[in-house]
Amino acid sequence: MPDLENPSPFITRVPAVLQEDEFLQRWLTAFDASVAPIISVLDNLEAYVHPGTTPPDFLDWLSGWVDVELDENWPVEQRRKVVADAAGLHRRAGRFDGVAETMQLVAGPEAEVEVAESGGTSWSTTAHGSLPGSADGTVRVRIVGAAGARGDVEAFRRRIERAARRVVPAHLRIEIEITEA
Repeated sequence: MPDLENPSPFITRVPAVLQEDEFLQRWLTAFDASVAPIISVLDNLEAYVHPGTTPPDFLDWLSGWVDVELDENWPVEQRRKVVADAAGLHRRAGRFDGVAETMQLVAGPEAEVEVAESGGTSWSTTAHGSLPGSADGTVRVRIVGAAGARGDVEAFRRRIERAARRVVPAHLRIEIEITEA
């Protein structure tokens, strides 16, 4: 970071009698230049741990803190949104809305995502009535028009499967259908 100044120069920390020495002033300026970037990072540490303001190359490390997997091919804004929404997604993992939101985040904002599940209930409001949902215990994910699917479809499918496996309950099967718009 060129032209970054130390907010508290070292020359101000030495006794007054030494502050007049020209050699010491030049010598300590070199230390000021090397320490200024470190002080700047520490002064702005909050910006580094906030997904909306962290540098793009820091997002991968930050995603490890919140246990989400990012794809380097995603746009920076999509990666920021995934990291920012991680706590809410972890809280809703296993629920229908959590699965649907996770699939939408992974597929991208332009994709149309439909999630259908078996119902997961074992009771009926009518005695001896049929149970709601299907009995097969499957979560079906249908994705239409995802930008990530236009390139390597198999890599996109694997990414969707990994994300689905993290949020769908372990006892349920997952079926994924990916189609172009």
